[in-house]
Amino acid sequence: MARDGQQRDDKRGRGRDREERDNEFIDKLVHINRVAKVVKGGRRFGFAALVVVGDQNGRVGFGHGKAREVPEAIRKATEAAKRSLVRIPLKDGRTLHHEVRGHHGAGKVLLRPAPAGTGIIAGGPMRAVFEALGVGDVVSKSLGTSNPYNMVRATFDALKHQQSPRMVANRRGRSVSEILAKREGAPAEASA
Repeated sequence: MARDGQQRDDKRGRGRDREERDNEFIDKLVHINRVAKVVKGGRRFGFAALVVVGDQNGRVGFGHGKAREVPEAIRKATEAAKRSLVRIPLKDGRTLHHEVRGHHGAGKVLLRPAPAGTGIIAGGPMRAVFEALGVGDVVSKSLGTSNPYNMVRATFDALKHQQSPRMVANRRGRSVSEILAKREGAPAEASA
């Protein structure tokens, strides 16, 4: 009997944990697409939702959900986005480390770091990704299609190629200070 009670408490605890974990994420609805299927009695409408989810601290994901009702499509998309979270390294927790390009299909994007106070200079779908990610200063440009699905996927492609000086130093077997010294154009002490 005590064991059953303990299991119930564990389940309740897990549920509470999930709610707390959900509260740390913000979700942004990027796009809703309405599709109609013509049947004998008329039209049947369905909805597809594109949602971006992030913790505003370097983790972000996107998801796509389809259903007959809008709220159900959004719920499915949000669940898919939470399953696809990726961690992106940010410089000072507010901008990118370097300029990067990304593409997916006909969607092409250019992302550039920006000085403090610039804000998010980006179009609708890309702005949602940056707000969920927690980037405060960035300059971006969509060079290809305006299709929100391809723009979001191209933005994620660019963000996945983002590398911090620590990642580069680990890959090259160097110290972070050596990498930063070369980045600034000054000769590194170790190479002299």
